[in-house]
Amino acid sequence: MSTTGLEYDGADLGKDALLRVEDLRKEFGGIVATDATLGVERGSLTGLIGPNGAGKSTLFNLVSGFLDPDAGRVYLDGVDVTDRRPDEIAQRGLLRTFQTPRTLEGMTVRESLLVAPFDQPGESILPLYFQPGSVTDTERELLGRAQQLLEAFEIDHLATTPSTELSGGQSKLVELARAMMTDPYVLLLDEPVAGVNPVLEAELTDHIRRLNDRGVTFLVIEHDMDFIMDIADPIIVLNQGRVLVEGSPEAVRTDERVLDAYLGGVS
Repeated sequence: MSTTGLEYDGADLGKDALLRVEDLRKEFGGIVATDATLGVERGSLTGLIGPNGAGKSTLFNLVSGFLDPDAGRVYLDGVDVTDRRPDEIAQRGLLRTFQTPRTLEGMTVRESLLVAPFDQPGESILPLYFQPGSVTDTERELLGRAQQLLEAFEIDHLATTPSTELSGGQSKLVELARAMMTDPYVLLLDEPVAGVNPVLEAELTDHIRRLNDRGVTFLVIEHDMDFIMDIADPIIVLNQGRVLVEGSPEAVRTDERVLDAYLGGVS
């Protein structure tokens, strides 16, 4: 991954740490929401769990640039991206989804995929006049890629459906496909199967595993313990904004600190 335009501070993050946060802290009204240090290994499918208010979504917002931290640093492939805007971080290869998928008003499913890639020549006036061939070639390439993703995610039958008319599960499939239009290195998924029916949950699970097998690194927040214990390894447990435990699903499931803080003593 190129480091053009970003400063590399030389920190030893480990050769497999694709994403790492160090002493990342955020307060709201004097209450500490997040104060965490953690790493996500390259190629892993890492789970992030914890009780409501543990700071999971706040951590996602800090890592992806939607919130500015009060202290600490965020590194992506060894590059400090702490103070970068969300679009700059996304262009570096890290994208996030949201608990409630963001639908694009006035766009079909296909169109919502086509707007995802960065720096399209057709977004500027001059290329339309002076490089029309380049604009046409790019649009043709993106249409082909969008069609491939629609078919891969088995939502090609929804291509011309308005984005606002999708079910919650369909919207999450579209959001995942839209993210893949940008070829991300890291995907942060915020409750990807919350409110999704069992059939679509199984489809989402298969797609996440398939993308992980292809090399995409995941950090996944989810309250569905059956889902996260089945799909993720390792699992990081946050409690009151800090990392409580990190380990395999079985180690986390049986850890007394997790049982006390999160699972209420039920294994």
